Amino acid sequence: MKILGISGSPRKGGNTELLVRRALDVCKKRGADTEFISLAEKKINYWLESTRDDVDDVDEILDEMKSSDAIIIGSPTYFASVSGKLKSLFDRTLPLRIDNYRLSGKVGGSIAVGGSRNGGQEHVCIQIHNWMLLHEMIIVADRKTAHFGGIAVGRDPGDVLKDKLGISTVENLANRVFDVTKEMKE
Repeated sequence: MKILGISGSPRKGGNTELLVRRALDVCKKRGADTEFISLAEKKINYWLESTRDDVDDVDEILDEMKSSDAIIIGSPTYFASVSGKLKSLFDRTLPLRIDNYRLSGKVGGSIAVGGSRNGGQEHVCIQIHNWMLLHEMIIVADRKTAHFGGIAVGRDPGDVLKDKLGISTVENLANRVFDVTKEMKE
């Protein structure tokens, strides 16, 4: 079982990355192979007809998505929305839909980080879920502590590690992603 984690933050080593890595650590300890991608380190062009010939890192990311059984995507909350870089990646996944829905049946989960409690994180999770629905993915959430996924608070780098409730939602989400993916593979 391979689980891919994507941090949609433009900041390397930021709160979103910490939480996505925490989710992957939970999955790895339970026996999954994991892969991590930080969009902070990737060049992602906007979706324009001209981008089909431009060189960027999207094809590499799409290949990782296709080879994974589950995908956990995290984003910071910017005005109750996903990061611009993550939205650009979402737009660039259209070829996966056109190519017979290549993500169909894969398990997906979302993580959102905001600067304050009730700071729009649920909206971010819904946007990630909408993208997953359009790809016919199977969406899971943390059934114990949150209804949408891993949701945490952190303004400054590392702040999310102090948010015990937020960490528990991320860990519970990771366990659900692992469990559902395992059930589907059996």
